[in-house]
Amino acid sequence: MKTSKKQLPDSQRTTLLGILKDRFEKNRGRHKGMEWATIQARLEAKPEKLWSLDEMESTGGEPDVVGFDQKTGEYLFCDCAAESPKGRRSLCYDGAALASRKEHKPADSAIDKAAAMGIALLTEEQYRALQQLGAFDLKTSSWIQTPAAIRKLGGALFCDRRYDHVFTYHNGAESYYAARGFRGMLCV
Repeated sequence: MKTSKKQLPDSQRTTLLGILKDRFEKNRGRHKGMEWATIQARLEAKPEKLWSLDEMESTGGEPDVVGFDQKTGEYLFCDCAAESPKGRRSLCYDGAALASRKEHKPADSAIDKAAAMGIALLTEEQYRALQQLGAFDLKTSSWIQTPAAIRKLGGALFCDRRYDHVFTYHNGAESYYAARGFRGMLCV
């Protein structure tokens, strides 16, 4: 019987856990008071989440623990690469935007690629919280979750950091740029 869960081979799982542990230890300021052993145990119990983290890592996201949700009891992993992940740029906002392009279509959309990876785009609030942990997107920008009312009118939102300030902007959802990608969030 075919399983629907996405799982990594043992060697890849071990390598990924090593990368995540090293990053966790090197960036203690992102997750004060948390212990890696507890997080690793949670990850080992949820192989589909490890698969998603591997997708984040392989596309250049450098995922790391950035918080703990008291309500759900879940650890929050976010892309912490200095710039929007290289393997997730040049994407329009969503599938409807991709379908609306008549020519020069990008390879995919941010929403669809995130869903395929098992992660979600950051909200504006999450993006701003991430910026409290470091300086991200100084040269790039990242699509963020867009309110339905804006999307219905053809727009989509993105953020970046310039002049030591976080900006939220709008663009047509069908637009795409080499320097715009998306950051993802994964709850474990």
